[in-house]
Amino acid sequence: MPSRAYLALIIATLCWGGNAVAGKLALGHVSPMVLTYLRWVFAVVFIFAISVPQLVRDWPVVKKNLPYFFGLGIIGYTSFNAFLYTALQYTSAINAAVIQAGIPMVIFALNFALFGTRVMSGQIIGFFMTIAGVALLASHGDPWSLLALDLNAGDAIMLMAVLVYAVYTIMLRWKPLVNWRTLMAIPALGALISSFPLMGWEVMQQTAVWPDQKGWIITLYTAILASLLAQILYIRGVESIGPNRAGLFINLVPVFGTLLSVIIIGETLHTYQIMALLLTLGGIAVAERKKLPVP
Repeated sequence: MPSRAYLALIIATLCWGGNAVAGKLALGHVSPMVLTYLRWVFAVVFIFAISVPQLVRDWPVVKKNLPYFFGLGIIGYTSFNAFLYTALQYTSAINAAVIQAGIPMVIFALNFALFGTRVMSGQIIGFFMTIAGVALLASHGDPWSLLALDLNAGDAIMLMAVLVYAVYTIMLRWKPLVNWRTLMAIPALGALISSFPLMGWEVMQQTAVWPDQKGWIITLYTAILASLLAQILYIRGVESIGPNRAGLFINLVPVFGTLLSVIIIGETLHTYQIMALLLTLGGIAVAERKKLPVP
């Protein structure tokens, strides 16, 4: 049922929005690459604990498609976060939020270029409505200020983050017929393996911060909700309504991140933030209801 897919995608983006808050709270309590690695350590333990019998049943299919499953983890789980964390060393959070909102557009473009997938007029209208909402949010109510932003190396790296997550979403269309536990477990293992060298690099640079008590709480949150639950729900959403429509929901991530910042960190909620939420939700509603193909 589409309604279940919508709920799954909303919860997934809520978890990812909370992950942005967790990243802020992690400052000084656990470093980015250590957090990236440890979240997958716990996620792998949790998902394998409930998946071993299913993994045994699916192993013949997994064995034939192991590079694909590992590719999902390396691209969608490890690479995106590595590019995101690296980009934020060189660019502002405003730039990163605005660029990240381009993920649905990249998904649309890749689907059209690679597969000739038709883009519906409602999807285009909804896309621009959500972009307007995210731009309003990222610019603190003054969209014209975005014209003054200067692109730098961080912005280029953030574009890579957008590209790899769009590629990850497209890759889900080739998912073999396996149980969702398998689809989560094997890519998670790939993410764990591929994130280890990144943590090692941080250790060699002497910038690694090992988690204290608060850092462990943040790590468990990112492992259980942001890494495990959100990815499972996103996969289920893509399976139900397709990558083009599911990708549009990603624009809810910065909106939820802002709202959770107000609730958890105590930041002030402004009128433009409420307007951004309404624009983003309205854009998704338009994209789902207006399904006329573009001539």
